[in-house]
This record gives sequence, C-alpha cells and structure tokens, in this order.
Amino acid sequence: MAHEQTGGGQVVPHDAAWWEKDEERVHCLLCPQDCHIAPGRAGICRVRENVDGELKTINYAQVTSAGMDPIEKKPLYHFYPGSQILSLGTFGCNLSCAFCQNYTISQGQPPVQTLTPGEAVNAALRQRDRGNIGIAYTYSEPIVWYEYVRDTARLAQQEGLKNVLVTNGLIREDPLEELLPLIDAMNVDIKAMDDGFYRKLCGISSGEAARRTVEIAFGRCSVEITNLLVTDDNDSEEAVRSLVDWAASVSPDLPLHLSAYRPAYKHKAPPTPIARIQRAAEIAREKLNFVYVGNVMVEGGGDTVCPDCRDIVVRRAGYFTTSRLTDEGTCPQCGRSIINVAI
Repeated sequence: MAHEQTGGGQVVPHDAAWWEKDEERVHCLLCPQDCHIAPGRAGICRVRENVDGELKTINYAQVTSAGMDPIEKKPLYHFYPGSQILSLGTFGCNLSCAFCQNYTISQGQPPVQTLTPGEAVNAALRQRDRGNIGIAYTYSEPIVWYEYVRDTARLAQQEGLKNVLVTNGLIREDPLEELLPLIDAMNVDIKAMDDGFYRKLCGISSGEAARRTVEIAFGRCSVEITNLLVTDDNDSEEAVRSLVDWAASVSPDLPLHLSAYRPAYKHKAPPTPIARIQRAAEIAREKLNFVYVGNVMVEGGGDTVCPDCRDIVVRRAGYFTTSRLTDEGTCPQCGRSIINVAI
C-alpha cells in the first residue's frame, strides 16, 4: 500500500502496538473505537492499517506541523508558565468532529516531512536557549501517533526534556499506562458529559474513556482540561454544571479552560455568545479553583488567582505571561500550592 510523502518517496509502514489477530482482520486495541480492520483497509483514524494481516501505522515520524509555541497555547497554565515548547503534529484522528479547527490535518492528506524521534529530540535540545522545555505532541490527535510519541518521549525524557500531550483522551487503559510514565503534562479535551454530543458531532459512541484518562492521570502528571462550548449543543447551564460536578470530583484544583466556539469545518452554528461563556465561568468557579476563559477577550479570564488569599499570582495578556509564583510553585502572599512542581 503506497502513501506519498513530500520530500522523499514513500512512507514506510511501521509496526503498530496494541492489536491482536481477528482471523483475516486485525483488532486494534489502542482506543475505544475498537476497530476490526479488514486486509488493505484502515481504521477510523485513517493511519492504522491492516497490511498483510498485521497492524501497521503509516504516520510514524511523519510531521505535518512544527513550531515553537508558548506553553499557554496548549493550553497549559499550571505547567512552567511563560515557557516555550517545541510543538509537533501529524495527520489522522480517532474522531471526526464536525467543528474541528485543524481538520486539514486531522481529516485531510496534508504534506508531511520525516522527523525521526532522535531528530525531534535534537531539534528540541537546540531550542533550549530560547526557553524550550521539551516537546508537545499536539495540533492533531497524538493518540493515533502512539508509537512515535512513545519512542520520542522516551528519548526526550532521557535528555531531561518535558513531554506534553494535547489530546482528546480517548485511549484504552493499558496503552495509557504504558505511555503515562513518559508524560509530564497533558491537556485533555472533554467535549461534553453527554454521550449524545460525542455521537452527534464527534463520531464516537461515548466520551467515557476521555474522563477516565483524566481520572487516571491526575496526580501522576500535570493535568488540565478544556471544554469547547459549542453554541446550543453543550453550552447550557445544565451541561456546564454536569461537567463541573465531575471535574470537582476529580479535584477542585483541576484547571478548567472554557473555550469559545467559532464556526469551522462542517459545523456552522454561530459563535458562542460571550454571556454564555461568562455564565459558564461563574458556574465553574463555584466548585473549581482554577477556571480560565479562552478564544475570547474577557478581562482577567487568563489570570491565575490564589484560591486562598485571592492574590493574582500569574497575569496573562494573550500569550504574554507574568508569574509571581515562588520556585516551589506556591503563592508568594500566603504560601498556598498553585502548581505541583514535584510531579
């Protein structure tokens, strides 16, 4: 099976992890889509294929996007505030969200360049003098880039670099457990608490696995969650309260990013009304200590406020960050822990 690659011939299929034989088919065990893949066909993600009775991945070391980003762009507000991180993305996704902002790489066939794990780590090391702390696997879904993320993260960890996932969280527990010791931080996109939202707009029967990913990872690495408020689909007060109740059950200190939706890809609902974003933030702050507003300008929406003394410990204007946190990640006013630097 041939796959064209810009800048150098054909992509060589790479051995995939987490699968089993299913007669002529292969059963992918990576994510809850539970694909049983016929010979010559690919799974829902479009990058894991049955090649002669074995599961192969066609996006190993295939990079569609690369750049230095502020860590706040991931968004991560409780992990090395104000730092930079080398961000890499590939093509493919195990969802097909109608509102995807990166659909040209998640659903399309974009140009790619080969970047081996060693080359990626060397590129990250060269950027250390620009404040780079490591590598973020982002832009498209890093779960379907599993083998490359695992191999690159292992090398990066050996060099003292940090590894960050920006993910929909839809991964099975066993592969998550294998990957988690290599990951320093993640932002998990919790699209809704209602499985009907996932079925209607995302192409999967349930978002339960994403919530389980957060529950498993919290306390083992730095975890934050994002909820894109899609107009009239998951932005009601009831929907927000359901999300907040679950997040608070994980921890009141679980940071929540409420992000405004704008029409993209196949979904043409109007942008999220500012009043709904503000009301959602009010509801979230009833039970969560760290709530942020993104994709719209709301005064103070990106600031980190100490839950105990109400001192502003990190100010943000766009991606410009000013931190007053101590080296131990605590509030300089009252000593309350804001960031767990020991993870």
